[in-house]
Amino acid sequence: MSATVDAPAILKKNYLTALKEAIDEEMLRNPDMICQGEDIGLLGGAFGVTDGLQAKYGNKRVVDMPISEAAIIGSAVGMALNGKTVMAEMQFIDFISCGFDQIVNMMATYHYRTAGEVNMPVVVRGPAGAYGGGALYHSQMNEAWFCNSPGLKVVCPSTPYDAKGLLKASLRDGNPVIFFEIKELYRRRELEEELPSEDYIVPLGKAAIRREGTDVTFVSYGQNVYHCLAAADELAKQGVHAEVIDIRTLVPLDEETIYNSIAKTNRVIVVNEAPMTCGFAGEIVARITTNAFDLLDAPPVRITRLDTPVPWVKPLELYVLPSVEKLVNAALQTVRY
Repeated sequence: MSATVDAPAILKKNYLTALKEAIDEEMLRNPDMICQGEDIGLLGGAFGVTDGLQAKYGNKRVVDMPISEAAIIGSAVGMALNGKTVMAEMQFIDFISCGFDQIVNMMATYHYRTAGEVNMPVVVRGPAGAYGGGALYHSQMNEAWFCNSPGLKVVCPSTPYDAKGLLKASLRDGNPVIFFEIKELYRRRELEEELPSEDYIVPLGKAAIRREGTDVTFVSYGQNVYHCLAAADELAKQGVHAEVIDIRTLVPLDEETIYNSIAKTNRVIVVNEAPMTCGFAGEIVARITTNAFDLLDAPPVRITRLDTPVPWVKPLELYVLPSVEKLVNAALQTVRY
């Protein structure tokens, strides 16, 4: 009787591991790539995204920097001008504001100022988002600041597959990219995916349809995609079929996928966890009303964080942020309009 051989277990990867693989593979592929940030070398990053990379590539390619975001980004700009590709990590995306001048006045403008002669291959990435009790200094989504700065691309993946593919695409793009990683997704077991063993990228500027529907469209990105999917599950129990669009890249924005969805559903709800006033949800709604107004059977709706800092106390944190309940209620009102 022959022995039974168990099939090898499929190893699924979480969001954090996907990011680490992307950086590792790009450093191996591109000997001119440098990583720098606070504690990214010996410590491996505050969350472990760069764990082991300094030991593998040395401290001249994975550089521990002082606690100065302006220095991290300013020196990244200088290295990019000298032919390097740079991954600059912000320990928390909240503190990117300390390097704001270098990003919007230097990094974002070089290509334009040199009439297209100079590329700026810098990716500034870091953990972002709320729902984890991080309070006002460790919970921000400040993506609208950078969407408002011509010359920057802005990315926010929601899945491990996209996290790896979009980061690799960003590091190869040649333009400066602000890359928002949702720290609450880093180690979520239920989101783990089997990633391709071969090299791949996810193109910037292309949205994904996470769920198809006919009655209302949810448009979102990052962690709120999962609130939209959960709301779609609840709505289905009441006979309402929601479509969920994950835009993945804010700049450039895949407007075509959004409009095609609205052409089916005739209703749209845009969801993000940044404040409402001047947030990116408002930009999406503005483009919809300008370019797809005739497709709408109800006013477009925004569900966002309230215009307040993120509280530390959990009930208050959840009160100010988008929730499944808020999305379900908004969808029902929109469908009944």
